[in-house]
Amino acid sequence: MTTIEFANNGNTPFEKLIGHNVQILEKWNSLEENFFENTGLDSNLMEQVRRTLAFGNGCEYCMVKGGRPEFSDSDLKTSVAVSFAELFCKDHRSILKAHFDMFREFFSDKEISELCAFISFINASQKLGKIFNLTEEYQKNPVVRMEQLVLLKE
Repeated sequence: MTTIEFANNGNTPFEKLIGHNVQILEKWNSLEENFFENTGLDSNLMEQVRRTLAFGNGCEYCMVKGGRPEFSDSDLKTSVAVSFAELFCKDHRSILKAHFDMFREFFSDKEISELCAFISFINASQKLGKIFNLTEEYQKNPVVRMEQLVLLKE
């Protein structure tokens, strides 16, 4: 059971949790759409970052949506983005100028800006999912179950 009741507004369980204020829901959804439709970032890179953050934030709803991150270590651009996302999730205060110097080896300033904004947005979304107790049972299209994720970890 979620920690607050679902609103009548929204299409997904997550949207129904923030749908108590229609204006916030609309702006939230608009921002999410912009991240996926108006970015120069690779969609697979963004998905691997989203998955990484899901596990760091403990959002079951988000974890079962795609499972664990899957990418090749030889994909350095995705590896750098995922590593940065992990660091951001664990302790954003430890991010230094040197991290951005490393970023510039793989990303333009525009891409860095988009990636950091995306990481911040997804991080906030998943933390909301976690505190509202949005568990796997609410995910309509899971690719994996939590019990499988626990077994994979062991």
